[in-house]
Amino acid sequence: MFPWVIEDAGHTASSVIVSMAVILLAGFLMTRVTKRLRLPNVTGYILAGILIGPFCLNMVPASFIRNTDFLPDVALSFIAFSTGEFFRLSAIRKNGLRVIVITLFEALTASVLVFLTVYCLLGMELAFSIVLAALASATAPASTMMTIRQTHAKGDFVETLLQIVAFDDIVGLVAFSAAIAVAVSSYSGTGFSFSILMKPVAANLGVLLLGALFGFLLKWMLQNRSSSDNRLIIAIALMFAFCGICTVMGISPLLGCMAMSTVYINLTEDERLFRQLGYFSPPILLMFFVRSGMSFDLKSVVSTGGSLGSAPLLLVGILYFLTRIIGKYAGAFAGCALTGKGPKVRNWLGLALVPQAGVAIGLAALGARTLGGEAGKALETIILASSILYELVGPGLAKLSLYLSGSYSNTLEEIVPVAETDEQGKPKTEAQKLIERVNAIQRELAARQEPGTPEEQAFTEEAIRHYDAMWGGENLPRRGRRYKGGRYFR
Repeated sequence: MFPWVIEDAGHTASSVIVSMAVILLAGFLMTRVTKRLRLPNVTGYILAGILIGPFCLNMVPASFIRNTDFLPDVALSFIAFSTGEFFRLSAIRKNGLRVIVITLFEALTASVLVFLTVYCLLGMELAFSIVLAALASATAPASTMMTIRQTHAKGDFVETLLQIVAFDDIVGLVAFSAAIAVAVSSYSGTGFSFSILMKPVAANLGVLLLGALFGFLLKWMLQNRSSSDNRLIIAIALMFAFCGICTVMGISPLLGCMAMSTVYINLTEDERLFRQLGYFSPPILLMFFVRSGMSFDLKSVVSTGGSLGSAPLLLVGILYFLTRIIGKYAGAFAGCALTGKGPKVRNWLGLALVPQAGVAIGLAALGARTLGGEAGKALETIILASSILYELVGPGLAKLSLYLSGSYSNTLEEIVPVAETDEQGKPKTEAQKLIERVNAIQRELAARQEPGTPEEQAFTEEAIRHYDAMWGGENLPRRGRRYKGGRYFR
């Protein structure tokens, strides 16, 4: 449709650059639409990819999709690194065993129900059904964390939810690795054996140890850097190096990047690095999700699975969507009941585990690359289609679960609590309590006058520090300087 993006051997570089610009602009513009509809950005990115992809407007050549198959690995590295922040030993000691039990129940229940539905009910091919069922265990930590930040929720429910979401992706990755190994052996005709199942498990254990080693290295390099070094350069360089090693080995970097950040946060308690990376990563994640949408073939949704089975992929996707929600809720309920969690956690935890996007889409892209052919295309189509649905209803269900569990409130009395009596022990009037609440809200608003989000502030401060170092300003006195409007001043 657009001749300036048609693949030309003599203009490969310009085609790639223009394609990247189109992807970034399309993703950004689509979020302007989805924000008005109160939909998450991920939904906008996927829809933008579908719109500009080769199966719709064809604004980006198909060769760009083929030549950027490294993007899922890079995006998974950033997603996994941010997840590792929640594996603090203090929190794990508090609820470790309970969280592991609940995670195993909700993840495996969802996978088992999806497998029974896809294989037994719809009659899809066995190896394909195993891989799709393994993907059902993964959740979307980004959507969950975004909802928690927006509502300022806290308490036992939130702590349990964050730990389960982090452990959930570990279970999903191990299950996916084993399922892919079984599927590859099935399609290659080599037959199934116990060693085939154990190889990916052993490989992931090796990646876990290597990621922990990189965590120690990251801590050492950041701790011993000179004042002119940039923390982001070191952190991203190590993440890319680790991602490259995993790619050479043919293993997902997700588990190792989790181990890297887990070791780092427990050794340093440095939350600012996570804030800085969180502000740096959106363009990379945008390109990844838009590229995933570009791989989505609308025609394949209404077609049958071909050699995989006679059921239309649309029906497979809808039943996958519904069955996974039932499995997540039932598994979380059973796990909470077994570990003695209270009714507020037991009854509503499953609703908060519905979102599924980043990790599942990344693993689906890796699975499509590994399986190839009809199976790989169908796998990615189903996950992308269902992810759009999950991102439509998931954040809303997560917010509802936080409200029903009492993790946040919209009532003024609970948002800004005040003492019922004065210093002399006399009961305060309603007017006195209202004045105190108004003053408390004003103090909190004044404390939030720093521009931007915590991620933006941390990133900007580090950028200014690096700018000073580059241009000889690192020795300028900082004492007494304040940050406002994107710069420091006295």
